[in-house]
Amino acid sequence: MNELKDYGLVSIIMPSYNASRFITESIKSVIVQTYQNWELLIADDCSKDSSVEVIKKIIDKDQRIKLFSLLKNVGAAAARNVAIEHANGQYIAFLDSDDVWEPEKLERQLAFMKENKYAFTYSEYYVMEEDGKKTGSFIRIPSSLSYRQYLRNTIIGCLTVVIDRNIVGDFRMPLIKSSHDMALWLLIMKRGYKAYGIKEVLAGYRLVSTSNTAKKWKAAKDVWRVYRKIEHLSVLFSAFCFCGYVFNAVIKRCLLYTSDAADDG
Repeated sequence: MNELKDYGLVSIIMPSYNASRFITESIKSVIVQTYQNWELLIADDCSKDSSVEVIKKIIDKDQRIKLFSLLKNVGAAAARNVAIEHANGQYIAFLDSDDVWEPEKLERQLAFMKENKYAFTYSEYYVMEEDGKKTGSFIRIPSSLSYRQYLRNTIIGCLTVVIDRNIVGDFRMPLIKSSHDMALWLLIMKRGYKAYGIKEVLAGYRLVSTSNTAKKWKAAKDVWRVYRKIEHLSVLFSAFCFCGYVFNAVIKRCLLYTSDAADDG
């Protein structure tokens, strides 16, 4: 891009819990963005390590970063909601405290949204080991996902999502443990908005052994709970969707994150 435009303020939502090992790298990936009209809202979920001290040192150098220290541990969904409640931006973006963005992430994705009049977008992302070493693999994405398609293919990486809430309206994360992002994407899709993928690798996902998504069986149960308790799907249709979810999850997570992890159908 030859000219850097101002598309409006981006509010970046980051939950933090015992993240002192990685959060500096995550925050730095925001600070070096080529698009600089952003605020980073970090909700620390009562960390027991030095996360808060690390964050405060960075805040001293950049006032666009704001810290909300929670008095008790409430979980990632509720922590994200605290940050969302304080967000001033037209756009809401998500980044976990152990993941990173490529420097042109916001610039490229906002231009994609503006040029196509999209309200809800996501991108491809690469996978790295816990120590930050790239695995050489990345997650391919479909060009778009509707509500029914997403029920069977939960390929959208939370770290890649940008939403224009001037279009979709206000929202909060549903308060469930490991699939609250899935439930939110479905909520927005039910309002009539498709999710559109920009086919560029704009973020990096860290494989951390203690993350919720590493607990595959628990995550699968949460997906089923979304179908039945939040979306109120029938048992038969839930089973149909769940088969699609399992198929795509096996490809994505178990087959070494091959480049064929998604399909436009």
